[in-house]
Amino acid sequence: MKHKFPRRDFLAASASACALAACPLRGWMRSARAVEALPEAEIHLHPALHWEKQPGRRVKCTLCPRECLVDDLERGYCGVRENRGGDYFTLVYGRPCTLHLDPVEKKPMFHFLPGTAIFSLATVGCNVNCKFCQNWQISQVRPEQEKSWDAPPEKIVELARQQQAPSLAHTYTEPVVFYEYAKEIGREAHKHNLKNVVISNGYIQEKPLLEWLPFLDAVKIDLKAFTERFYQDLVNGELQPVLDTLKRLVRAGMWTEIVYLVIPTHNDGEAEIREMSRWVAGELGPEVPVHFTRFHPQYMMKALPPTPVDTLTAARDLARAAGLHYVYVGNVPGHPGEHTYCPGCQTLLIRRSGFRVEFAGFSDGKCARCGRKIPGIWS
Repeated sequence: MKHKFPRRDFLAASASACALAACPLRGWMRSARAVEALPEAEIHLHPALHWEKQPGRRVKCTLCPRECLVDDLERGYCGVRENRGGDYFTLVYGRPCTLHLDPVEKKPMFHFLPGTAIFSLATVGCNVNCKFCQNWQISQVRPEQEKSWDAPPEKIVELARQQQAPSLAHTYTEPVVFYEYAKEIGREAHKHNLKNVVISNGYIQEKPLLEWLPFLDAVKIDLKAFTERFYQDLVNGELQPVLDTLKRLVRAGMWTEIVYLVIPTHNDGEAEIREMSRWVAGELGPEVPVHFTRFHPQYMMKALPPTPVDTLTAARDLARAAGLHYVYVGNVPGHPGEHTYCPGCQTLLIRRSGFRVEFAGFSDGKCARCGRKIPGIWS
């Protein structure tokens, strides 16, 4: 089936522009070459990976499970990959629309260099359309609709080093759609002993994923729900490819954490959360961290209330009862579910409140009381 990407004429003054104004990198951004919203003919082209030629100058994209069939001068569903004369190109290579220095807990990743800063970036575009997306102003637009910066991979790594960040994150939108850029940033980051992280929806084919792994150190997957119905109705995607990605990541030894945004009346049922938790424990292992995060009304789902805190607490209890060792509550600063406990002796290891981190009974990746090794990347 051929997918055509509709023009999504959202507000020109997006949240990303507001965020950039407050970014610690604003000095560089003022002096760097900013690329305003450009006519389509002036969009920067870079050869895309993972596609096949088809008859009649068509191409088939094999990067994500959509497998878009794209006519000449058309784009895939993501809006950032274009067919030019039977060859396929990415339009966002070296063109980040947002750059930030974030606490790693914001991702959230709790078993990856806790208490450190992570240099974070995104380009426009996404290969799904979540009706609850918090970054829709940049995920659901085309490159010509949003300001970007001229920043090749070497510049991104240079900026991260200047900020003394030990790691980089490809985040905010969907890194799969800027695959070529993220992959080369990872290659460059590893040359300078920086770790490279992807925050993703997991909607990617096996071959590109496996080719990406050598340049990654950790991945956080947003598992939107545990039913195909939810993915069809609210994500415009499918669940099974995401589950396949999770299994491939864990099988490859990649440090992986999962976030499950709990949305009232849509994916908050006890049976669904119990089934998801049992699947994670059985298919991925009990030591994969799962974060149940609070929904706040966004984008096309502003009529719903925020997730009740009791619902998040109950989800955490269900997941722990299913055998998961590291289950967290997110977007509720001060909740005891933010902390890391030893699953052996129940000692408090890492205390968190929002983005504040305090190491309690934790040392050298182990419980200071019983010596149990706690899985994660700690240095």
